[in-house]
Amino acid sequence: MAAVVVVVAAVAVGVTDLFAGGHSATPGVTANNADPTSLQTVAREDLSSQTEVSATLGYAGSYSVVNQTQGTVTSLPAIGQVVNQGQVLYEVSGTPVVLLYGSTPAYRSLSEDVTGTDVEELNADLVALGYVTSTELSPTSDEFTYATEVGVEKLQKALGVTQNGTLSLGQAVFEPSAVRVTSLSATLGAAAQAGQPVFSATSTTRQVSIALDAAEQSEVAVGDKVTITLPNSQTTPGVISSVGTVATTPASGSSSSTPTITVLVNPSDPAATGSWDQAPVDVTITTGTVSHALVVPIDALLAQASGGYAVEVVGTGGAHYLVPVTLGLFDDADGLVQVTGTGLAAGQQIVVPNL
Repeated sequence: MAAVVVVVAAVAVGVTDLFAGGHSATPGVTANNADPTSLQTVAREDLSSQTEVSATLGYAGSYSVVNQTQGTVTSLPAIGQVVNQGQVLYEVSGTPVVLLYGSTPAYRSLSEDVTGTDVEELNADLVALGYVTSTELSPTSDEFTYATEVGVEKLQKALGVTQNGTLSLGQAVFEPSAVRVTSLSATLGAAAQAGQPVFSATSTTRQVSIALDAAEQSEVAVGDKVTITLPNSQTTPGVISSVGTVATTPASGSSSSTPTITVLVNPSDPAATGSWDQAPVDVTITTGTVSHALVVPIDALLAQASGGYAVEVVGTGGAHYLVPVTLGLFDDADGLVQVTGTGLAAGQQIVVPNL
């Protein structure tokens, strides 16, 4: 990631200046170093590569609840209110509009002998709400049967409206899940028109959204574990659930012009994230792990004139010599890097500059 490149570049420049004129890139050559240094031990341990990014904590999904009937708006939900399956969303001329679950929006009246995905949604809702049983009506059936009619009548009775067994257009709104009201578009006492938005909402599912530098897309993947630092400085784990594939450029006038992709995170313990909405949080992403790796401090890396890096080993009798190394995983949090090099082993002492 870019953060890693910056760290390595800084180390390379700093260390090259510190040891200018003192080292050869060939192992076995004694190094002369008059600058302040300390010794660190080469170790074997598990290593994780992590990067920290800014993010926003809120709720998944964005819905616009649209009215499909004529009349006067006589009841509206409160902002922040959660409406579940089978509950009233709002009222038009005193008639309640109920929330049912489904991804296909209401676009017609539903009655006996009608078929389609909207009927399948209705059947599943009637079973889920207990107005009919799954033995009386299959929740995957897309046919409006007598059992569907009976279930609709029971739903209408619960709502206190005429029990005619037909679900008229405008009597129900289909949304994928429970909704949490975020803003109102309609006004009490105003005329209600078909196709008019009533309010905006989200789901009740907690989610963290990251606007990640598009250049870092390949560094993250669905399933990567993260740590979310909440506004109160407490932390809670999460897992990346989605990595965007389309980059967007910030609007003109933004402080950044870097294209970004959207990365979504599901908190492992949603209750631990409280009720913050659109709150700024930090997310530490674990992008890779290795077990039993040979590791050294990042500061121990010495840039070689011919390219690549080496570490300065203190050998028998205190002799110093350079061992070229190949770099692996970086752990920026602990300042460590995975290395491999001929003759380099756990327990050896290496020189680290006191920067």
